[in-house]
Amino acid sequence: MGSAGVPVVVGLDNGGNSNNATVLTVDGRFLVDGLVEIPSEVRAGPEAAIAALARAFDGVLALTGVPRELVRAVGLDTPGPASATGVISSRGSTNFSQPAWRGYDVRGALERRLGLPVVYANDGNAAALYAHHVHFGADAMRRSSVAAIVGTGLGGGVVEAGRVVGGAAGMAGEFGHVHIPLDGLIAPDQPVPTCACGFSGDAESVASLTAIERNLLPYWLGRFPGHPLAAEEPARAAKLVRGYGERGDGLARQVFAQQAAALGRLFTIAANFTDPHAYFVGGGVVEAAPEFREWFLATVREHTVLRAEQAAVATFALVPDRDMAGARGVAIAALESVRAGSAADPLVAG
Repeated sequence: MGSAGVPVVVGLDNGGNSNNATVLTVDGRFLVDGLVEIPSEVRAGPEAAIAALARAFDGVLALTGVPRELVRAVGLDTPGPASATGVISSRGSTNFSQPAWRGYDVRGALERRLGLPVVYANDGNAAALYAHHVHFGADAMRRSSVAAIVGTGLGGGVVEAGRVVGGAAGMAGEFGHVHIPLDGLIAPDQPVPTCACGFSGDAESVASLTAIERNLLPYWLGRFPGHPLAAEEPARAAKLVRGYGERGDGLARQVFAQQAAALGRLFTIAANFTDPHAYFVGGGVVEAAPEFREWFLATVREHTVLRAEQAAVATFALVPDRDMAGARGVAIAALESVRAGSAADPLVAG
């Protein structure tokens, strides 16, 4: 599978459980077709996690037969919140829960460990960048997009002229914490949803796995007495809802209709803020049967209010290859930094 002497970049996607790695040649070919995963060890602390990332790097090079000396740069993504340069938030996060992670420079630590330039993005930004480049291809650097990635929380990214907008503190595109109008979105007797960040009525309080468990399922179970999910432990019930949704279950479709409507309202804000060419939806919510995926995306679009001029040029699409999108997205960012002549000038604009 080697690249016959062609220089490469390596993309490393760090998650709460696993690291996934990929290799991208400087002429734009991915040398890995699927997941190349090993345990991420993040719960064992920073030192163990950096060692695991180094193992993932070595492992994907061995798999593809690429000599280390052909690697020009490394892309790294992790869950947020983190700064634009890869310093984990001082407030900590779900995945980086131990005190040792707070304020930890994960990008700098990996760069020192590998002795190679490392470009950083959070996982939502990485997936957004990958979706943008796959969708637009050769036109990617002349197009803009927004992506909402629905997982445990709600992440995403804003891409302008092919580059992720990072923001001053690296926290641009944190769509989960944008407040959305709730009027007509939640039922008259439904409690105002709350987010783990402390906000009420932000997008993540409706459109996330955590929102299903904490806010949506408790309400809808009260409207569907005797539903089988009532017998399940709440966290497990939340994970089972999507399967019910795929089968057309009434309760599940109510839950996901609210999530889709919330994303539509979020995209309506984006339409009036950045007016992007494309709106992408990704994450576990759309890793589902085709009929459900298409219904969900159509419902998002139905609730996105665009002017006629915008509707004529905008597209709605799913983030492709979700499991690989993070590693591939940061590999693209690393490649652009190499092409620009500096790993300090990646496809993640400050």
